[in-house]
This record gives sequence, structure tokens and C-alpha cells, in this order.
Amino acid sequence: MSTSTIGSAQEQKQNPGQLNSVQLNIVTLIDMERATATQSLDESMYMMDNSIGGDGQGTNHLQTVCKQGQVLNWIIRPIDMEKRLDNTWPPMPKINSIVFLDTESGDEEDVAERKIFTELKIYGAPDRMRDKFTPVYYYWAGTILSTAKPGLYRYRLVLELEQEGTKEKLYLNTEQHPSIRVIAV
Repeated sequence: MSTSTIGSAQEQKQNPGQLNSVQLNIVTLIDMERATATQSLDESMYMMDNSIGGDGQGTNHLQTVCKQGQVLNWIIRPIDMEKRLDNTWPPMPKINSIVFLDTESGDEEDVAERKIFTELKIYGAPDRMRDKFTPVYYYWAGTILSTAKPGLYRYRLVLELEQEGTKEKLYLNTEQHPSIRVIAV
């Protein structure tokens, strides 16, 4: 085998090997003060992931590349996580739902009729676990169906935000729609 053939085989193997990761994390940071003041996620939400080849890192319209059958963990947390001088914790965001949108109909606000992932739902219990040594956040998990057609799937996050000084929650939907790009195994 020539050196160029070995190099080419390693290049081909490198990406698929990295995509064989069991789980992908999609992390969303929320500027809680700005989001609750403006009652909008615009310029208050920043997303990133550990996928290979995605787009939009650090924006609110992240595109995550994943494969059929892969587990995705949507992790959400506020930017400010430190306990305050008055011994209170900052407000927390929570994902109430992830809604995949029907990109085939042309109206991106329509809910997709075809199921592409199995929801494992909400996990996390920050109020009971908060301390200065434990990272605390809510997350939502799901598995991309092995039968999901390769392609781009946009989704909307439905978020519940605690508000400073009140028990009333603020509910917001993502305005810019993040997406996942499913590739064949």
C-alpha cells in the first residue's frame, strides 16, 4: 500500500469515526436578564454543539450534524451561574418542549407530521442540586430514529424562564429556528 493510499484511507476514516460518537450535546446559553427584559430570545440565546461539520456555533440558529440512531442531549443553562452575595441563585431556563417543523409544507411554523426522533424528555433538578461545586442545568434528550430520512430538520425550542423577583414564568419560543442535519449511517 502506498503512502498516499494510507493517507487517503485515514482521511476517509477520520470523519466517520468521529461521527460514531454515542451522543451529541447541544448546549444553549441564555442571557436571562436580557431575555426577560425584552421578552425575546433574540440576542439572548447562544447555541453550540460537539458535532463535526455543523454551522452557526455561538448563534441562535445552530445547525447540528448527526446520524441516524444517534442520541442528542439539549442542555440549557443561564450565562450567570454563580451564587449571589445575598445567597440566592440566578433564575434558570428550562426546555419545555422541542417541536420539529414541517419544512416540506413551505410554512416553517407548521409542526412536522413525520416523527424523526424518540423523546427521552426532560432531565435535571437544579433546585435540589445547586451548590458551588455541582454544574446545574436542565436538559432534554432524544434519539434520532434509525429510519429518519437524511436531510435538514428545523425545530423550535419552547422555553420556560424564571423571572427575577416573581414566581411567574415567562414562556418563549425560538424565533430563529435551529436545525439538525441527519446523515445516513
